[in-house]
Amino acid sequence: MQGDSEVRNNLDASRYELATEKGIAFSEYQRHEGIVIFTHTVVPKVLEGQGIGTRLIAGALADVRAQGLRIVSRCPFVSAYLQRHPEDRDLLVESSPA
Repeated sequence: MQGDSEVRNNLDASRYELATEKGIAFSEYQRHEGIVIFTHTVVPKVLEGQGIGTRLIAGALADVRAQGLRIVSRCPFVSAYLQRHPEDRDLLVESSPA
């Protein structure tokens, strides 16, 4: 039995993905001039309540940080993650475009 894989940036689909045996959780984004704009996160019902979404966003933000990029959250899930993890709020662009 294979465990969960690591978060990966699917550049062709413009989304971060975390694949499990029961499905793929993903967070869609747009990239613009050094900024990653998170727009939508999907965690399949079968994976809810297992920390998959948290692992997905933590991995995505670690990748953003490693690339020296900043973020804008237009996704309620990412925004909720940032409320619970103030250590990652430094990635936020101070004034996000409307």
